Amino acid sequence: MIEWIGLLAGALTSTSFFPQAIKVIRTKQLSSISLVMYINFTFGVALWIFYGFYLHSLSVFICNTITLIPASVILCLKVRETVQSKRMKRDSN
Repeated sequence: MIEWIGLLAGALTSTSFFPQAIKVIRTKQLSSISLVMYINFTFGVALWIFYGFYLHSLSVFICNTITLIPASVILCLKVRETVQSKRMKRDSN
């Protein structure tokens, strides 16, 4: 029973990242997204996946694997935007 509570909690928190990822993909608005926060968050989620796998915790493993998808998309888009912005600044000087 307790594993089902973990799965439900994880499903709710994991799927909450998808609307943000969809919005970022559609609008290309990343200025308010913190690069450092998403680097830390994505790395932390990857560690939770390892932890869940190591402990054989289905809810921790599955839910963090789901979370990693939109978090990675947002992180990749933010990194790309940051690199492009720095190139544009460099090229304009």
